[in-house]
Amino acid sequence: MSRGMKELFDYIRKFGVLTEEEEGLIADGVREIGIQRGEVFVEAGRISQNIAFVKEGVFRSLYYNKQGDDFTRYFIYEGRFIGDFQGFVNQTPSNEYIEAITEGTLLVIDFDHFKTLESEIAIWQVLIAKLHAFVAENKLKVASTMLNLDAKSRYLHFLNHYPGLANRVPQAMLASYLGITPSSFSRIRKNIV
Repeated sequence: MSRGMKELFDYIRKFGVLTEEEEGLIADGVREIGIQRGEVFVEAGRISQNIAFVKEGVFRSLYYNKQGDDFTRYFIYEGRFIGDFQGFVNQTPSNEYIEAITEGTLLVIDFDHFKTLESEIAIWQVLIAKLHAFVAENKLKVASTMLNLDAKSRYLHFLNHYPGLANRVPQAMLASYLGITPSSFSRIRKNIV
């Protein structure tokens, strides 16, 4: 079993116990793909046909305002699932974009294989529901924490909770995530370093 597949199953096991046979069934439909920097994995307005586990790379969820400016909602990196889970499961159009910030490698599960797993693995729906709830709760916690902090504290919170990620994310995207201008972000960084 490759390092990526081991990490995938270690992550899945947090939400439920699978037999070796069930893990084999999952692995049979997982394909590894490379993704280039700037490539979009999820596109707003389109129905996602894939979810994936990040083996390597950093991604961001973003949206565009009416003027065409992009805003970073959150970052996804190694050891986490990526995709629009709700839209994928319900086969409805996504409300967000997910873009590669760096080159990356994903372990992809397509919708057809997902449906097969749903019918073949008794706990699959419960496992996915727990995984989705965990991801959604973490996003909500981070978002509510960030709302109550000033810009400097938001940056310090980011550094604390995502060690090493600040060096892998372009400053403009990080400023967008923090809800500040790039020049304000630059000043805050200078005062912290």
